[in-house]
This record gives sequence, C-alpha cells and structure tokens, in this order.
Amino acid sequence: MTAAGTGAGVLRIATRRSPLAMWQAEHVAERLRTAHPALGVELLPMTTQGDRELSRSLATSGGKGLFVKELELAMLEGRADIAVHSMKDVPAQLPDGLALTAILAAENPRDAFVSNRHDGLDALPRGARVGTASLRRQSQLKALRPDLVIEVLRGNVNTRLKRLDDGDFDAILLACAGLERLGFHDRIREALDPATFVPACAQGIIGIESRDDEALRARLAPLHDGPTAIRLAAERAFSARLGGACTVPVAGHARLDGDRIHLDGLVASPDGLSLVRDQCAASAADAADCGRGLAETLLERGARAILADMGIEA
Repeated sequence: MTAAGTGAGVLRIATRRSPLAMWQAEHVAERLRTAHPALGVELLPMTTQGDRELSRSLATSGGKGLFVKELELAMLEGRADIAVHSMKDVPAQLPDGLALTAILAAENPRDAFVSNRHDGLDALPRGARVGTASLRRQSQLKALRPDLVIEVLRGNVNTRLKRLDDGDFDAILLACAGLERLGFHDRIREALDPATFVPACAQGIIGIESRDDEALRARLAPLHDGPTAIRLAAERAFSARLGGACTVPVAGHARLDGDRIHLDGLVASPDGLSLVRDQCAASAADAADCGRGLAETLLERGARAILADMGIEA
C-alpha cells in the first residue's frame, strides 16, 4: 500500500526548485514528520515552465498556472502524492482528480517595499525605477505614484534582491511572507498597508494540493487551518469571478473577525488610470458567496469595462 493508506510508507512532495518553494516544501515535510513519526517524506524538486520563462511578465507568458502544471502532472501520473504551493500561484480551476486538501495557517499577507536607499514608497524621488513581476503591483504603483518608472522584474527572491543590490532598481516590491520565510526580514523597509495597497488574493498562504483521496485528506488533516481556509475561500471566489489569473490586475484581502468575514477587493487597469474598489462583510459560513458578491459589485461599478478593454469577458 502507499503512504497515504498506511501508518508508515513514503509520501512524495512535488515542489518547484526555487529557494522559497523548497523552504515551503521542507516546512510541510517537517510538519508531516511531526504529525506522523512513522511516515517517510521525500521531496521531488521540479523546474516548471514559469521558472524557465523569465524574460517576460507572467501576464504575457501564460499566467500563474505556469508554476503548477508540471507538479500537477506528477501527481496525476503517480510520481508524487502531494504538491506544496504558494496559493496566490494556484489557478481558480484545478484539474479533474486533484483537490486542495490542506491550507496552512496564513502568514503576513502584505507587500514589501525593499530598497537600499529609501525608507518607503512615499520617499522615492520622481523618476525612481521600481521593479516588480506583478501586474497587480504595477497597476497600484502607477495609480499611487504615476511619476515612477515601473519595470518588469522576474526571477526568484534571491535573484530579485541581487538585481536591486547591483543597482538596477531604486526599489523593488516583493511579498513580506516570502522574505520572512527565507530569513530576509531585515530587507523589508516598509510593509505596505493593505488599506492603501491591496495584496494579492491568497498572498502569504501555503496550500497543499493532492489527488482527491480520502486517505490523503486524513494524512494532511493535522496541517489544516480552518480560519485561514475561510479567508482563502472568500479571496479565491472573488478572484475566480474576475478571471482568476495574473493577467488581470485583481487584488483581494480578507479578514476574519469572530464569525464574520470582511473582504476588501480591487480591480485596476494596467496603466493604473482606472481603479474600482469596494468591501463586503458576511458570515464566515458564507465566505465564498461574499467573494463572488463583491466581484459582482465591482463589475457593475466599472470593473467589467476595465476587463473588456483587456479583452476579457466577465
């Protein structure tokens, strides 16, 4: 029998080879070893299409699904049992036979302003060069600071920090959670306030995808965090209704307050000139409905026109 169905055996984790992805996979592996001492856990590192195509932005090279397709194929072919993802990289629709079977407790969802010379976004001089790979970040930057020069910056966290240190940029934007996981907390000059700069849907959340198998669900259950899963449901439902891809400048940030979910959502044009934003609140049990309802509100208030200008029907 496989590790999923016995008290012992080996469970294989498919992961990207980037330092951050490897950290996340090792983190999950250690959590599994703690929860199941008799279980062997092995990593299956892979290079995905998203890791190979670094010369173009994700918006033009195929979207965030480029980071997960090879991992999903490994599970479907039986070469791996689970895959560990940054949930903001996971498309709204999963392949048949696969499911999100555990969501780990969320970490810092904010975007990080990183610079060697400037203390924060407001401190940047006119014409400063800012690097980011995210269309969502580009749009909000252009809306807040149209005087800046925004340039595409791809690669893993270490590569992007090196580009900054080499003087290619005055500042770069990254996710706080990724920097903190890799021990780069001191590189964060400013954690951008979600009230001003809305994070990506699911930013800071690690998820585990696997074959839709009850034995695997039971194996992964000790790692699952219910409150984070509720927040994630609201954010992913919001994103899915609006296209669910990084080709669309969509941002969403959910907070759980007791049994109430609060969701802040935003849709922007790539040039930052058009931006629609609103909030919703609902019972935690209705988190996904809250997300879909907020998306419908934004569509009616102008997001549909923004998406249409980008060739997207919503």
